Amino acid sequence: MESHVTRFNEGVRSGDWEPMLARFDGGAELRFENVPTGPFVGLDEIRRAYLEQPPDDEIRLLGIQDDDEDGRVTAAFAWAHGGTGRLVLDHARGAVTRLVVIFDE
Repeated sequence: MESHVTRFNEGVRSGDWEPMLARFDGGAELRFENVPTGPFVGLDEIRRAYLEQPPDDEIRLLGIQDDDEDGRVTAAFAWAHGGTGRLVLDHARGAVTRLVVIFDE
């Protein structure tokens, strides 16, 4: 999770999402809750989403809430410019297979 957030924030600063995207599985899924976008399925679709609608705010991890043995990590986060949410990241063999970004209402 920490590695993903570090790469995400580097992408926000640089506009280069490839270091973050390199950690996604080819069939990965990106979903959002409480915002009207996505879902995006497959690396090409996820890449297109980041290129066409790039995030413009960094996030700060507030704490890992759950790190189970089945390859799922859940963490609370805060946007640098305000707002909070949760990340649910599924991974296998070092690759992100599913990422759900939940915006708190």
